Amino acid sequence: MKSQRHKAPKPVETRSSCIAFHDIAPQAPTHFLVVPRKPIAQLSKAEEADAALLGHLMIVAKKCAEEMGLSKGYRLVLNDGPHGGQEVYHIHIHVLGGRQMGWPPG
Repeated sequence: MKSQRHKAPKPVETRSSCIAFHDIAPQAPTHFLVVPRKPIAQLSKAEEADAALLGHLMIVAKKCAEEMGLSKGYRLVLNDGPHGGQEVYHIHIHVLGGRQMGWPPG
């Protein structure tokens, strides 16, 4: 997800099924995205056949969070649709950590 205004984001993890990379506009000291290579526009458009891939994204997020030292915890965010704050219509999980997260989130 490269734009003309930003440099390519730094990869965290690369797999045949997905890629994880640092967010270009981080909202926490540690903020990266886990993105499937398969194009799925949003969670509400996912199908039963996508269940294993979606579960795999969660495991990759957990593994990357562990490798980045987020032992005190982290937040996973998956926005869906305009009211959910989705801006990029290719499903992705935000992983945020490195600080105390508040509730409600926004």
